[in-house]
Amino acid sequence: MPAHAASLPADDVRAPAPGAAGHAPRILITGFGRFPGAPANPSGPLARALARSRRLGAARAETLVLPTLWDEAARFAQTLDRLDPDIVLMVGLAGRRSRVSIETLGRCATGLFPDAGRRRPAARRLAAGGAAPDVIGCAAAGAPLLHALRQSGVPASGSRDAGRYVCNALAYTAYGWARRTGRIAVFVHIPRPRPGRLSASRIETGLEAVLVALLAQHRAGRLTAAPGR
Repeated sequence: MPAHAASLPADDVRAPAPGAAGHAPRILITGFGRFPGAPANPSGPLARALARSRRLGAARAETLVLPTLWDEAARFAQTLDRLDPDIVLMVGLAGRRSRVSIETLGRCATGLFPDAGRRRPAARRLAAGGAAPDVIGCAAAGAPLLHALRQSGVPASGSRDAGRYVCNALAYTAYGWARRTGRIAVFVHIPRPRPGRLSASRIETGLEAVLVALLAQHRAGRLTAAPGR
């Protein structure tokens, strides 16, 4: 899945919905299981490790390691409605990339590559009908996330191409849900960890910094939306 450099506007994000006083932010962190060509997917263990991070403070983190299935992505909006997170961090593997990528766009498009169940998508568009947008932008301010990764010593870039696989389907669904509900959502592609170059622990440290930056955006949004501010 090719990565294209992208500028990440910091001001094209709806303020998160304000919570009740004393409300601890709810974070959903997702990873994926195996898929053809990746019998071991590092995004799943990474998602679990991030949910245990002490850097999250009082935030409540939940992990979902999703089967890499087209049907799972199609149900993701219902999953988000049920769990009702304030922040959604999705992590997926892009084995041919050498940098961590912030996916700035989700596209209403599928490819021909089979999922973990060896099934291919039934249509070339994720959403039927002409009303569905072709592209939905990331529901987070991306520039601070890139800064957090780079400050952690993790090579990172913005990407305008999340591919045409289940990763893109999840991003498109989550970005649409987040913009409808005023929440924060971002999909991050990681390269395959390599000891001595970009290790799993180094990627974990970088994504912990991303979560801290997302929590700061959530707090800033709540202050902006609070009565009398």
